[in-house]
Amino acid sequence: LEEEDFRGETFKEWTCNVKGNNDMLSISQPHIIRGIYTEYLEVGGSSLIGTNTFSSTRIAMADYEMEDYVYELNYAGARLAREACDEVTAKDPSRPRFVVGALGPTNRTASISPSVEDPSARNVTFDELVETYFEQTVALVDGGADILMVETIFDTLNSKAALYAIGEYLECSGLDIPIFVSGTLVDQSGRTLSGQTGEAFYASIRHSKPMCVGLNCALGASHMAPFVERLSKCVECFMHVYSNAGLPNAMGGYDETPNDMALSNEVFFKNGWLNMVGGCCGSTPLHIAAIREVAKKYKPRKLPDIGRPKMWLSGLEDLVVDDVHNHLGLPFLNVGERCNISGSIKFKKLMMAGDYGSAMDIAKAQVEDGAHVIDINVDDGLLDGLAAMQKFVKIAVTEPEVAKVPFMLDASKFEIVMAGLKWCQGKPIVNSISLKVGEELFKEHATLLKKHGAAVVVMAFDEEGQAATENEKVRICKRSYDILVNEVRFPPEDIVFDPNVLTIGTGMEEHADYAVDFINATKRIKELCPYVKISGGISNLSFGFRGVTKIRESTHAVFLQHCILESGMDVGIVNANEMLALSEVDPEVLVACENLVFNRTPDATDVMLELTKKEKDMMEARKKGGVVEVKESSWRDLGASKRLEHALINGISQYVDQDVEEARHLVGKPLEVIEGPLMDGMNIVGDLFGSGKMFLPQVIKSARVMKKAVAYLLPFMDEEKKSNLIAQGIDPNSVDDSDDSNYAGKVLMATVKGDVHDIGKNIVSVVLGCNNYKVYDIGVMVPCEKILEKALEYNVDIIGLSGLITPSLDEMVVVAKQMSKAGFKIPLLIGGATTSKMHTAVKIAPNYFTDIHPVVHVLDASRAVTVVQSLLSEANKAEFIQDLSEEYEEMREDYYAGLEDRYFLTHEQAKQRSFKIDFDAVPPAPSPNRIGITVVDYVKIEDVIKFIDWNPFFQAWELRGRYPNRGYPKIFNDEAVGNEAKKLFDDAQELVQTIIKEKSMWLAGVVGLFPANRSCDGEDVHVYTDEEARVAGSPLATFCMLRQQAEKESDDPYFSQADFIAPSGYKDHMGMFAVSCFGCEGLVTKFESENDDYNKIMSQALADRFVEAFAEYLHRQIRTDLWGYAKGEQLDEADLLKIKYDGVRPAPGYPSQPDHTEKVTMWETIKCKELAGIILSDSLSMMPAASVSALVFAHPQSQYFAVGQIGKDQVTSYAARKKYDLDKMERWLSPILSYERD
Repeated sequence: LEEEDFRGETFKEWTCNVKGNNDMLSISQPHIIRGIYTEYLEVGGSSLIGTNTFSSTRIAMADYEMEDYVYELNYAGARLAREACDEVTAKDPSRPRFVVGALGPTNRTASISPSVEDPSARNVTFDELVETYFEQTVALVDGGADILMVETIFDTLNSKAALYAIGEYLECSGLDIPIFVSGTLVDQSGRTLSGQTGEAFYASIRHSKPMCVGLNCALGASHMAPFVERLSKCVECFMHVYSNAGLPNAMGGYDETPNDMALSNEVFFKNGWLNMVGGCCGSTPLHIAAIREVAKKYKPRKLPDIGRPKMWLSGLEDLVVDDVHNHLGLPFLNVGERCNISGSIKFKKLMMAGDYGSAMDIAKAQVEDGAHVIDINVDDGLLDGLAAMQKFVKIAVTEPEVAKVPFMLDASKFEIVMAGLKWCQGKPIVNSISLKVGEELFKEHATLLKKHGAAVVVMAFDEEGQAATENEKVRICKRSYDILVNEVRFPPEDIVFDPNVLTIGTGMEEHADYAVDFINATKRIKELCPYVKISGGISNLSFGFRGVTKIRESTHAVFLQHCILESGMDVGIVNANEMLALSEVDPEVLVACENLVFNRTPDATDVMLELTKKEKDMMEARKKGGVVEVKESSWRDLGASKRLEHALINGISQYVDQDVEEARHLVGKPLEVIEGPLMDGMNIVGDLFGSGKMFLPQVIKSARVMKKAVAYLLPFMDEEKKSNLIAQGIDPNSVDDSDDSNYAGKVLMATVKGDVHDIGKNIVSVVLGCNNYKVYDIGVMVPCEKILEKALEYNVDIIGLSGLITPSLDEMVVVAKQMSKAGFKIPLLIGGATTSKMHTAVKIAPNYFTDIHPVVHVLDASRAVTVVQSLLSEANKAEFIQDLSEEYEEMREDYYAGLEDRYFLTHEQAKQRSFKIDFDAVPPAPSPNRIGITVVDYVKIEDVIKFIDWNPFFQAWELRGRYPNRGYPKIFNDEAVGNEAKKLFDDAQELVQTIIKEKSMWLAGVVGLFPANRSCDGEDVHVYTDEEARVAGSPLATFCMLRQQAEKESDDPYFSQADFIAPSGYKDHMGMFAVSCFGCEGLVTKFESENDDYNKIMSQALADRFVEAFAEYLHRQIRTDLWGYAKGEQLDEADLLKIKYDGVRPAPGYPSQPDHTEKVTMWETIKCKELAGIILSDSLSMMPAASVSALVFAHPQSQYFAVGQIGKDQVTSYAARKKYDLDKMERWLSPILSYERD
């Protein structure tokens, strides 16, 4: 057929070439297609006819611009086949003929990157494939298809999308239509184009319950034989082959005659491998007839007997879990933990840096070391989990050494595992779901995973929390099983229960049976829930001994040996490279491990702790190339205070009472013993634990020593309290027994909503309680409303939030916002394994942190005491918060500066998402008292002294105190730099007085306040000389603004300074000023001539302080007088430095408007050079050097922000608005360009 034949009358005027689009012939030449169908049925004797719809998807038809004809193409293809089958069946009703609706693979691959440079690139998504296949399925069934066949599969992910679409259609329609699935092996490797073996391909799609599975195309029958044999042995349903008529010749044709092809297929029939046979490329009706004649002599393949249900996973290769033995010979599936952010610091750093290539190396190494499955977890509050999971999986499936094994997609948020699942062509395990979300959502999650064919880890959680005891583990797992199997109809063999491996050896009695409970529960769950698997995160077991691999892996070896062989544990998340066989465990350690795991002796934890310390010492000695020295302790010879410190650090309670009694007599109050030697000891414990030199059991023992010491002191503290009451004339017996004044403070502790982990919180509660703090622990999964309600009810001093899973981070942000909204004034503590100081600083603190109520990340339990003490100490609180505030600000700056791999909205998109102020609800500030230009030449140095912020002064001299002595004036107390800082400050004061007396420096500036409106496009601000000019639409100047474009993870707007000014129709105004400190150059010259570098630098540093103070002074004058929109403002100098006023004064060249060329507009508008003598250099530096300029925005919703990097589209627009050449504009904006200049 030629071009015009393909077009026919219907497509005669089509705008592109269509020759080769065979599917369109069902519309343009229906008689040809119907004739072909009939010939195969009558001449070939076919029982089933595949429809002419191989490429009839919206994706494939895009090549011919025929996307809108997809329904018609499929309907016509199926309808013609229906008519042909019905006609032939009518002639011989004993042989009914059936229509097989053909769904081809499309011309795109979801598992293979179209880019050599970017393995994560894809030209189609799973959801796009589902949409196009659903549309095709509807039309095929409407056209009369009896069967739906997903065929010529070279990428299994495409076929999974097709099968998902079919499943959705069948569910919606209520129909039950047989499904055939046919894969294509591209060469003699026996693999699909996307790399899967035939067995892996079948394991990936068997969840769709196909009636028939087989192979077609690509190879001739003779070349397919070994792969057909292998597939026939594993396929549980009917099996088919429809091969090509041999391999294509040099001209693309096929040379096998009908007889040749029939004989090539005979091997399949002789061996009983097939139930259905046919022909693909090159096979004519005569070929089919010949094959049919040969096949008649043989019996079809016998369906395999129904066997025991089995978990059958796949990557590029298949894996039957029941058949697995790990490298130690145990019947156990090793799930590699090193591609889990929680399981590998190295992996976390690589993911945070976006180094996916190196992350793949970790995955490869795990497979080499014996991992059967790779766990993938990218949960971190500072990482876009959705994007990271997708990118990792998309790259991983292209790495054969990684992708050959199945994946475990692991995330706290269900949408993240679903996103990863849609890029996974094999059959993975999803980790995890649980009843903690409630039955309905649990069933919804399970149903969705069932449709995708994934196995699932089910955690032993329910609405009440985490299962810790044996009975709770069994109860929750059995309940989950019954719902999954009986209601969702989830395959029981695809369920993996995780009954929670919890930490033993903590020193807390309630934790001692955690391992025994898990082992016993495993056996009972396997008995009550047929076919399920049992898994667990093994590293949790020995978390208290982190850092000492020998002890940890020995404990794991004992635990696994018993749990696997005696109770039937099947799966575990492990570091396969470090696993020990039981025979490899040292005899002494083996006994200790067994006692610890099975809780056989009361001192099991203490014995293990001693072994841990011994091993730690040996590790340190080996590092130094030496041996361990054993010294006799003489600590009892120390003074009482030092003995108490030693007892705390080493957890020795034997002598506490006598040492506390001795120490009590050395101080004025019993409380001083707590605040002195006892807290000194706890501080050391905190440092040792934080640096990995002390372990959790030791910390708990230290807390117990502390508790015993406090208990000894309490009667003396009570007596002191009674004496004080009597001295005040108050009867001690009249005081309420519930009086909590003896406590050092009250702390509310809660695990946030959605999180059931509370072990860490409990430990913190113990430690705080031992240090005389009243702790109100209100449990797990606590909603925000209850946290705030109980905090008010108990009148607590501090709220502590805990969480282990990543969604808890989001909930902590919610709590912080609600505390701020409700007007809380108490500190907020953040803790838990998934939290971090960086996340706290960047995500949580900005929502609540002030100098009264900070947000503090607490690294671990032992540090909680020092943090709480600092927050509740009137003497230390301010300094502690100031230090923390500075630290968090630095961390935020580092974080945002390090965001290199950013995505950007187009300029138009960013404009659509601008910051929108409701100027009707919050009107612009009133008209200024003085519109126009005001010269400010009357302010003296002495007028601004009280506005000076001295902290930058010391930073300029590179003097920085350490907490609690950071910042002015506390820096004077710093042990290292305090004396030098005081001398420097005194010298500065002396020079200041000289400058004032001699008037050797002076201040001058100029202010402009003008009517202003935002431009029509919302990107610039027009200023006018007066109201008449505004009405006339004649601007004095236009200030061009830049808008944020870097993509944000939240729904926050994309700011521009133009957003703070009202559009036309409102009477808004904008201010500006430029100020300088003059005379510094003269002093510098004077001191240079005297070779006095010290006072030369001092003069420059003071000039900077003077002008910054002048700017602060002048901004207040603008607010209260020149503009006058804040006449009643009552803020002291300290509040001004903390920006507690309405409005902002961003400077050109700084983050909110990083374009220095805007200074030119300002200088021309308010005549800075002419009226104040402040000039601009060629590079637009202000001269004198001690100068400050700024725009002034009065609206209370205006705020500081950083524009960040911007795209070329905005630069082009910005240059045009400023009437600059693009090249010139790019030079000025070079530091913030998100692209390389041409």
